[in-house]
Amino acid sequence: MSRSLKKGPYINLRLQNKIKNLKPGDKTIFKVWDRACTITPEMVGFTIGVHNGKTHLPVYIVENMVGHRLGEFSPTRKFINHGGKIAKAQAQGKK
Repeated sequence: MSRSLKKGPYINLRLQNKIKNLKPGDKTIFKVWDRACTITPEMVGFTIGVHNGKTHLPVYIVENMVGHRLGEFSPTRKFINHGGKIAKAQAQGKK
């Protein structure tokens, strides 16, 4: 469910102030735990380390990401593979 238009998008003010103080093209990475923060046009061109529950994954912000949430670009689950006899046979066939 999306946020009410009356309230507007949720933006972390501390993160927004840090980005305003940066110069364009600066390569510093901010560590952010706030996955629900909406990406604004001011964030484009910067790299933000978004927490996935274990580590901070660097996310480079581009124009197509504006309006999305930071957490959408930092997956929290790691898919390894499905098990079973068929999967093992296919894995041996590839080698």
